[in-house]
Amino acid sequence: MKNMTKAKEDYLEAILVLENEEKKVHAVQVANFLKVSRAAVSKAMQPLIKDNLINMELYGDISLTEEGRKIAKKIYHRHTTIKKLLLNLGVSEQTAENDCCLIEHVISEETMEAIEKAIK
Repeated sequence: MKNMTKAKEDYLEAILVLENEEKKVHAVQVANFLKVSRAAVSKAMQPLIKDNLINMELYGDISLTEEGRKIAKKIYHRHTTIKKLLLNLGVSEQTAENDCCLIEHVISEETMEAIEKAIK
């Protein structure tokens, strides 16, 4: 992954989720989803465009590139898998959501594979 940060991963994941829900994604939707300002979204889009992870049309439509989609799907898979494990352990919905949002960015491949095996 290209110089990925938690923030970049969060934006890519948000765009993926929004694309799955609404097809066309705009900065205001990303801002609402991530609970950040539109200005923060505008600033965050530039490095993602530069890294060829998203495309942004003149009128604001945001879409993932093939590489951006690949990264977003991986992060989203981690998110949903970790959340499922935490819920299975009896963690509350809100705590599981909050914790998986943190864990998904730092978990090793080895641990992720072990979690996937454990929940099957």
